[in-house]
Amino acid sequence: MEETLLEYPVIYERTEHNWATYSPDVPGCVATAKTREEVEAKFRSALEFHFRGLKASGEPIPLPRSQAGMVKVAD
Repeated sequence: MEETLLEYPVIYERTEHNWATYSPDVPGCVATAKTREEVEAKFRSALEFHFRGLKASGEPIPLPRSQAGMVKVAD
């Protein structure tokens, strides 16, 4: 059986000491790391772990439904 790849919007936040990330479509699944690249890899692993747990429990995988964009405003 072929695996389906799902693409989720992810929010990256730079804090004073590290990076944090989450997806609005997967509440409760977060990751933190020292660099943007590290947090991206950690979040991918966190999603995969979270989804394995959902599958093992017989729960559905949340489908991506949000979209992200940027809005420009004058300062």
